[in-house]
Amino acid sequence: MHKTMAQLPYHYGVKVRIFPSTEQKRLIKRNSDASRFIYNEMNGLKRELFMLRQVKIPIMLVKQRIQTLEQRLKNPATGISNIHGWLNDPDLDSLMKANAIKNYRYAWKLFRQVHRSGTPVFHKRRSEQKYQTSCQYASKLPVKNMLNGSVRLLDRKHIRLPKLGVLRFKGMPAKLFVCRENIRIGTTTISMDATGRYYVSMQLASEQPFVTVTNSKESNPVGIDLNTDNFLTDSNGNVVANPRYYRSIQSKLARAQRKLSRRALRAKKEQRPLRDSKNYQKQRAVVAAIQRKVANRRNNFLHLVSTILIKNHDLVVAEELQSKNMLRNHALAMSIADVGWRTLLRMLSYKAALYDRKFITINPRNTTQTCHDCGFVMGTDNTEKLTLSDRKWTCPQCGTQHIRDWNAANNILDKGLEKLATK
Repeated sequence: MHKTMAQLPYHYGVKVRIFPSTEQKRLIKRNSDASRFIYNEMNGLKRELFMLRQVKIPIMLVKQRIQTLEQRLKNPATGISNIHGWLNDPDLDSLMKANAIKNYRYAWKLFRQVHRSGTPVFHKRRSEQKYQTSCQYASKLPVKNMLNGSVRLLDRKHIRLPKLGVLRFKGMPAKLFVCRENIRIGTTTISMDATGRYYVSMQLASEQPFVTVTNSKESNPVGIDLNTDNFLTDSNGNVVANPRYYRSIQSKLARAQRKLSRRALRAKKEQRPLRDSKNYQKQRAVVAAIQRKVANRRNNFLHLVSTILIKNHDLVVAEELQSKNMLRNHALAMSIADVGWRTLLRMLSYKAALYDRKFITINPRNTTQTCHDCGFVMGTDNTEKLTLSDRKWTCPQCGTQHIRDWNAANNILDKGLEKLATK
């Protein structure tokens, strides 16, 4: 019996750019709109059912409506399609419908696990487009791989997708194409960003590792301190400068956004919807292109830093940063959002599993205020705590001179080793 995607030991995700034709773009938009409609329909049915169940008076009409909604939600794909006949159009992918329903149910599951995520909300109509499909395999296939599913690679430059047919793509890593006969494709996401570029994201799984790991005999742990002055300082004294990608284009982006705002006001004054205002849409694409450039540069930088850290160290220790709370400080919010700390920690987490390394986080309490040599904590014994402007300081107990971030990185590594020893 074949294993499911979840049962396979190694997982990987890849995102490639595709170049659809005009007809394929139309199909992508139709499926994206249908996916959003089904998600919103599920949300509307659930909300109505919740409100009707609050009625305690035994009204027959209310009871009948509750029974109708419950029956429709037992098999929502069929129930919603029977009410809205246009969802049975042959242009629409049936697996898109199943994934839209699955995503709604997963949103509820996430709410129950992490209440801060909030209950599912209605998805608004946006300039971006996105929908999900799945790769299906025939049950009689002896081997399921990237070459024989409903989503499959034809060669190095072409991919076949359900309903869309053959599309040209670029950006597939060479190592995946070489091992394509041993890799299975799972959930596939087709999307268009705000600048009109189309992408396909594929969830991959395999019995074999996606990367070749060379484990060194020597232990090489490292602690990293993330800050806004220098992006990163490790326990070995290495410093990675903060590139500040957003601040480098902040003035250019502000000018483009002001121009976009003026065009929006002009369209409103002339009582024209923004989707029909060509000048507004042109400027919106300009703003989106600037934002995409910043995001791409930041992601590329974070990928380089995280990969180097994971490849060169068998243990990486970092702080548990609560970026949401830190962003409430209006003086530092822009700098914190610009560096992308949470994205870096997420990359370190999944790359550690990919390269068979260890990545742990520790409580950052007093990592900056503690002397690494003698353990004295600033702010005790009538001493003042270090401020953000104190980049260097001298321990009042042992007299050791510290570079603030290097000292913090050493304390983070020590805490990480202690946490690892207690497990």
